[in-house]
Amino acid sequence: MIFGCAGTALSEVERDFFRAANPLGFILFQRNCDHPDQVRALVAALRGCVDSADAPVLIDQEGGRVARLKPPHWRTYPAAAALAAAPEPREAVFLAARLIAADLAALGVTVDCAPVLDLVFAGADPVIGDRAYGASPTVVAELGRAACDGLLQGGVLPIIKHIPGHGRATVDSHKVLPVVNAAGRELAESDFAPFRALHDMPWAMTAHIVYQALDPERPATLSRRLIAETIRTSIGFDGVLISDDLSMAALPGTLAERAKSALDAGCDVVLHCNGDPVEMTAIAGSVGPLTAAAHRRLARGEARRRAADEGTAFDRAAATARLDALLGGRR
Repeated sequence: MIFGCAGTALSEVERDFFRAANPLGFILFQRNCDHPDQVRALVAALRGCVDSADAPVLIDQEGGRVARLKPPHWRTYPAAAALAAAPEPREAVFLAARLIAADLAALGVTVDCAPVLDLVFAGADPVIGDRAYGASPTVVAELGRAACDGLLQGGVLPIIKHIPGHGRATVDSHKVLPVVNAAGRELAESDFAPFRALHDMPWAMTAHIVYQALDPERPATLSRRLIAETIRTSIGFDGVLISDDLSMAALPGTLAERAKSALDAGCDVVLHCNGDPVEMTAIAGSVGPLTAAAHRRLARGEARRRAADEGTAFDRAAATARLDALLGGRR
């Protein structure tokens, strides 16, 4: 399980809980991020509560409207759609991701919940919108690969999301459960294609969406059939599979039931973001140890992160200037 915390520093209650629950890792939100020294101290404190000094610390730093690190201490990065509109979109995406990785690595954050590989569809809910690179599976796969390359080169693991595809949803899964009625072949050729192209990435995050053609009763996060047959087999993803936030209203049941159902369905790790101690306690009581397969996937991802070529010089000033030139003042 991955947990959030309430503020910019841990309370004693939080320290005691995390020491007892020993989660796999943590996720940061804007409420946790004031200035660089404070974030570094918080990251160290979180890791000090669990068994592993290398416990993953996640953040949603996509750019655009989904950014937990904000000015004046951190740069504003463009949304995916703005990067895709640059004269050299692949270079722009790579540079933005590489610069984000530098921001995160300096804080001790090791996993970024990005990039979004969902497609743009007319009539869809705007929850994805400009967070997506476009409507073409080929373009989204190419630019998603560039983002992953930039993050990995900076020693930060990407999470491709929201597998197997959130773009068609006509409602926001934070608020209600979306149901997608497209045929299986159509989904495979469009929505699922970017994830299939990037199936070698180390982490992926599930979509809280029902795909009628694949499992008419359960959203992907809770569907054993969809995870086994679509995500693991058809798409071919064999990295760490983490649920989207369990506290989102799309999922049925109690928090404990959601956590157990997601793990039983085939997720390796469950995510809970809001830092509510009552909710976290309920989840911790329903979650068992990592499976052997999850351990292998986590170790493989961490080895890949550590293999980032630290000997390759990164000129941040030059990368920033080039990105600004490509964007022509657009943010």
